Amino acid sequence: MQIKIAVLLLLSTTIVLLTSIIHKARADTMDDVGCLVEAIYFEARGEGVVGMIAVGQVILNRVNDERFPRDVCSVVHAGQYWNNHPVRDRCQFSYWCDGKPERYNNINALETVRISVDSLLNGVRIEGLGRATHYHASHVAPYWTKNFKRTRQIEGHIFYEPK
Repeated sequence: MQIKIAVLLLLSTTIVLLTSIIHKARADTMDDVGCLVEAIYFEARGEGVVGMIAVGQVILNRVNDERFPRDVCSVVHAGQYWNNHPVRDRCQFSYWCDGKPERYNNINALETVRISVDSLLNGVRIEGLGRATHYHASHVAPYWTKNFKRTRQIEGHIFYEPK
C-alpha cells in the first residue's frame, strides 16, 4: 500500500516536474512531452521502465541529431503522408501509421510511461545507447539493420547506432 501511494504521489507531481524541466531533454513544449508519452506508450507499453526509457532515449537522440527533425512530435510523426494522413506502414515509428486508433487503454502502462518520461526529462539515460537512433522489436528482422551498428538489446527491442 505504501509503495502504491508513493507511485501515485510521484505521478501527481509528474506534470509539475515536466513543466519545470522540459528544456533539459529537448522537449521544448508540452506538445513534445505529450508526443513522447504517446510514442513510448504505443511503442513500448509492454516493457518495463528500463525498456521504455530506452525507446524514449532513441527519440531524444534523434531530436538532438541534425539528420532528424528538431522536435519530438516531428520525430515521432515522421513518415510518408497522403492528403495529410500517414501512409500505412510508411512511418519511422510503426504505431503512427498502423491503421489503429491511438487510445490509452492500459492505465498501468500509462503510469509506467509517465514515470519513464519523468526520468528521461530528469536526465536518466541507458548506458550504451548514447548514439542510438534506431530500434526494432526483437521478433522482427528489418532490412535496414545492415546499415547500422547493433548496440544492445533491452527487453523486447534491439537498438542501433549509425556506423
